[in-house]
Amino acid sequence: MTSNSTQPQLTQRAPARLAIILLSLGLSACMGHDMNDLHSYIAEVKARPAPEIEPLPEIKHIEGFIYSANGRRDPFSPAMGMGDEEEQSAASGSGLRPDFDRRKEELEQFPLDTLRMVGILEQKEQAWALVKSQDGVIHRVQPGNYLGQNHGQINQITEDKIDLTEIVPDGKGGYQERQASIALAGGDT
Repeated sequence: MTSNSTQPQLTQRAPARLAIILLSLGLSACMGHDMNDLHSYIAEVKARPAPEIEPLPEIKHIEGFIYSANGRRDPFSPAMGMGDEEEQSAASGSGLRPDFDRRKEELEQFPLDTLRMVGILEQKEQAWALVKSQDGVIHRVQPGNYLGQNHGQINQITEDKIDLTEIVPDGKGGYQERQASIALAGGDT
């Protein structure tokens, strides 16, 4: 019984032994004792003349500027007229804000400058504008619809343009309204 139990152990060790033998043979084959080529190449490189190194560029001295206010405002303090109350109201976000809970309309995914007004439809005193998006699709919009990525709501549609009001960040933590329009595109669109 002992011969049967040792045979599986020998077959399990055989691949490991074979790998060690092959590895040692491979490494010994890579070892060459003739290094004359290497020594001659090193001697050739050392015999080459050293290239001339360019001198470092001269460091230019920049004179500092000393700011003297002389009655002018300090550029590092908040602008005049921006008191603590105004800063707090702007930071708190009170006042004008876009409706982030509103469901976005399809044309709000495109920047306003990529949208083109290509026509107008009128029926019973109701005007619709035809707007072509950058993906080539023509959409029908009316006053109250939204366009562009800055929460732009259409106020009025005339024969030659769409007037809208965008709500954009004011840079102080709040928002402000900005008027924009899309003119009727010429014949090149």
